[in-house]
Amino acid sequence: MKAIQIAAIAACLTLGPAAFAAEETPALPYDQKIDVVYGEVHGTGLLMDVFTPKEKPNGLAIVDVVSGAWSSDRSKIRDHTLAQMYKIFCGRGYTVFGVRPGSKSRYTGLEMATHVKLGIRWVKLHAAEYKIDPDRLGLTGASAGGHLASLVAVTPEAGNPDASQPGQRHGTQVRAAAVFFPPTDFLDWNGKPASTALLADLLFVGGIKGHTDEEIQERARQISPALLVKAAPIPFLLIHGDADPLVPLQQSQKMVAALKAAGGSAELIVKKGGGHPWLTLPEEVKVMADWFDQHLPETQPAATAAPK
Repeated sequence: MKAIQIAAIAACLTLGPAAFAAEETPALPYDQKIDVVYGEVHGTGLLMDVFTPKEKPNGLAIVDVVSGAWSSDRSKIRDHTLAQMYKIFCGRGYTVFGVRPGSKSRYTGLEMATHVKLGIRWVKLHAAEYKIDPDRLGLTGASAGGHLASLVAVTPEAGNPDASQPGQRHGTQVRAAAVFFPPTDFLDWNGKPASTALLADLLFVGGIKGHTDEEIQERARQISPALLVKAAPIPFLLIHGDADPLVPLQQSQKMVAALKAAGGSAELIVKKGGGHPWLTLPEEVKVMADWFDQHLPETQPAATAAPK
């Protein structure tokens, strides 16, 4: 991969404010609670924004993994706002939890995935407060956020009823996941491993210096959701542009193939001419909302249900 391509990927795995044709209007269908602390790591708080619908709440919730280029500063909330994610979802009655899992300047990919799971547990713990069903959560994200959402969705953890911390009594299973243009296999990035320049800080604190090729490959496998799909996965929707210059369409294709091979339901919508992202992305956010409308109310068969 050429140096300029590496720099572009590292800088642009995000939703940018200039990427969308329309901005939010003053009349928003939600109330926003800013910087809610959902966890603590090494004395540092992990934050989320909570978006609650003003009218006709449907009792359902979506966890939005807010990360671009594996960075979770407040500007990423703004990017998702400009993409109309909160306007569209809350307009349908969903409560949305915009989880910020930290940034690769401080945390590895595995640690950020753990933080997303902390966020899911927090949402389930506070489900009664927000009047939502903890067993019917949706999970979403875009680009780096889509990667973390996919990783979390295919590696659910059961709760421990005897845990001393209330949040740990809840599992991290969600009902359905829908993501935009996610990296899913760092060992096969259009036929070759992803660049170590892209992966270094994502794999180990301080980068890959001092680690063997075997350690690097194993850690890359551990954060590649397409390689971690287990039997009976939850339903997935992936939306990806066929002109994406940063994350190859092949990454979503691999994820869909892995999900279907494991007996899951997976759908890929290919946006013709779509880049990373594209100007009319809010149109696809509406498609995603339609998909959640269909999948979150369904009762999951007990025989295939994963830990809650």
